[in-house]
Amino acid sequence: MDARAFWIVAPGRGEIREEILPPARSDDVEVRALFSGISRGTEALVFKGRVPPSEYARMRAPFQAGDFPAPIKYGYASVGCVDRGPRDVEGRNVFVLYPHQTRYVVPARSAYVLPEGVPPGRAILAANLETAINGLWDARPHVGDRIAVVGAGTVGCLVAWLAGQIAACDVQLIDVNPQRRAIAATLGVSFASPDQAHGDADAVIHASGSPAGLDVALGLAAFETRIIEMSWYGSHSVALPLGGAFHAKRLSLVSSQVGSVAASQRARWDHRRRMELAISMLREPVLDALITGESDFDRLPDVMARLASAAGDTLCHRVRYSSA
Repeated sequence: MDARAFWIVAPGRGEIREEILPPARSDDVEVRALFSGISRGTEALVFKGRVPPSEYARMRAPFQAGDFPAPIKYGYASVGCVDRGPRDVEGRNVFVLYPHQTRYVVPARSAYVLPEGVPPGRAILAANLETAINGLWDARPHVGDRIAVVGAGTVGCLVAWLAGQIAACDVQLIDVNPQRRAIAATLGVSFASPDQAHGDADAVIHASGSPAGLDVALGLAAFETRIIEMSWYGSHSVALPLGGAFHAKRLSLVSSQVGSVAASQRARWDHRRRMELAISMLREPVLDALITGESDFDRLPDVMARLASAAGDTLCHRVRYSSA
């Protein structure tokens, strides 16, 4: 049962390598990959070698091989079929926080069975949706709030979609790319460019990955609003405009990161319950709008280099395996 995997062999360069799989134990599953998703923001930073040494341990993916900056096998959005394993999961489609690889062996508990109505091709969004859920928990929105989401990448779009389902909330998705307007409409929320966005927001979530976007987020906040920072900048330093109205408005800038369950939910929720929630919400066909490209696994070295250097209009890029 040999396999093939995508490795970052040096910053900015990837290749496909042969893998020898370990023998499966009685409580393991052998998974044949169908699709995987590229979490473009984080994976672009990893691909370019921009993870700071202080974050090497915290940034490890669950089944990462190798070490930062390279060579490294990195990724966390794989969907496949269990070819061998415990009787209750054998033959079922599963989501696993695994890198881009054709086949793999993991503990059965690490494989989340897709519920009925969740297609494998859409299930690659599970990790991004889990991140969005955690970010919205950190934001603590209320019924009827004005909610601004700055940055219409995959996570930002998912946050806006979730927020738009809260009763009477006015949700605005804000981005410099006008082509995101159509996606916002599909998700059922309004859209604005940064210079047209409404101010006095009761909750602000920043997910653009750009310091300029953070400036916009701070400017949209109403009195005593929490600005949730979901962007991660890797080794880049970011200047904050803490003059102006920042102190007069008594604003709070709060980080959100999926590695820990949001404090508001932590007493009752664990990582598994949160992931199961995310996967169950992927029954919605509207979320297919966030998958904006697809390519074969064999092309991944070139595709990853392109996405890391110039994303264009890409949101989530889906990798297709020959067994799909």
